[in-house]
Order: sequence, then structure tokens, then C-alpha cells
Amino acid sequence: MTEELELIFMEATENMQGAFDHLEKELMNIRAGKASPGMLGGVKVDYYGTETPLTQVANINSTDARTLVIQPWEKAMIDPISTAITYANLGLNPQNNGEVIIISVPMLTEERRKDLSKKAHAEGETAKVSVRNSRKEALDQIKKLEKDGLSEDLSKVAQVKVQSIVDGFSERIDRLIEAKEKDIMTV
Repeated sequence: MTEELELIFMEATENMQGAFDHLEKELMNIRAGKASPGMLGGVKVDYYGTETPLTQVANINSTDARTLVIQPWEKAMIDPISTAITYANLGLNPQNNGEVIIISVPMLTEERRKDLSKKAHAEGETAKVSVRNSRKEALDQIKKLEKDGLSEDLSKVAQVKVQSIVDGFSERIDRLIEAKEKDIMTV
């Protein structure tokens, strides 16, 4: 029975880690006022009829805190990349000089900072819901084992362990959201 419990703990931990990893990726796409290549992570470019991630058709660098430079691997991709960035609705205005695309990242307004902060909190809540769903699945599996002969004491210990895993991930999510909010609100 303890092997089955260990499997339940491992699976729950993996699912919760997956939720945390997804949250980290989503937060990278929320810009905090500084130019970062990660800001363009969700941009897809029409590459000869196929929607392709921008990172697969160009090199993206930040030259300073306010400027991104995109170097397409093919000159013919300059216009499709500019169009994709414009339609991605990121509030960025790409300028091209025939060789590279330059994006000046504007300062965030106080209102926009608050909106981005709310978005970060919403992503955090989504991650917490996912963690709680993983907890529910684990507790359901423990209760099933209890019906199949797992002692009540062992079941209680297992439930407490699952809750401690959940608490650990909730704290990590809170710290991550707090750090992102601080980053967003820093002028």
C-alpha cells in the first residue's frame, strides 16, 4: 500500500509542478516595463503559410531596457514579422529599417501597470485552482485505497502529506506573483 501512496504523492507533485511551470511561462509574457525577448514569446509569424513562433524565424535581443531588436534569418520575413507583432496586440510599434526590426518599448502607465498586475493575479489563481484539482484527485485516490483496505491512520497521514505538498506549491505561487507584481509596479 505504501508504494501506491508514494505513486499518488509523486503524481500529485508532478501535476502541481506542471501548474507552477505553466504559471512561470505565462508570467514571462506579461511585460513589466523592461524590454525582454520573452515579451514576444507568444507571437506567431506566417512563415510560408505556416504559423511559426517568432523565435524560430528570427533572433531577438534587447539592446537596453527600452529597445528590442529582431534580426530575421531571411530578409523576406521582415514584413510578416512586423505584421505579426502589430496584430499580437502587445501595444508595441515595430519599426523596420530593411535589415532589422526595432521596437521601442513604451513606459507603462499607472493604469496599465494595475491591469498587468491584475492579469498576473488571475494567472496565479488559475495555477492555484490547478493545484487544488491535483489535491482533489490525490485525495480521491487515497479514499479509494482506504476502501480497498488501507488503514484509516495511514489514510489520514497521507491526506496530511498531500495537503502539505499543496501548501508548499501555494506559497511558491504567492511568492512568484508577489515578485512579478513588484516588477510590474516598479517604475
